[in-house]
Amino acid sequence: MTRAQQTISIALLVSSLYLSLYLELIPLPATVQQDIVPLLPLWALVSFGAWLLFRLGWGMLTFRDTPEAYAELMEEIKLAKTDLRAKGVDVD
Repeated sequence: MTRAQQTISIALLVSSLYLSLYLELIPLPATVQQDIVPLLPLWALVSFGAWLLFRLGWGMLTFRDTPEAYAELMEEIKLAKTDLRAKGVDVD
């Protein structure tokens, strides 16, 4: 199973579970059904965004832990600066 098929399968499973909760096919207490179930998609979106921000921050914090990538990026920055200076752009 490819990664795309796995992602689609999980998304269909989660969406069908939510739809069955939202349409009250799975019985829940009235408080849960009226107050919590409608907010589940918003909660999932906020949680996913927080997770992505954490991953981005962690990648930025550990970037210097990969010396090859750091050296390559610094070399590309130097090349870009020399190229821009050759074209008459003030870089610094």
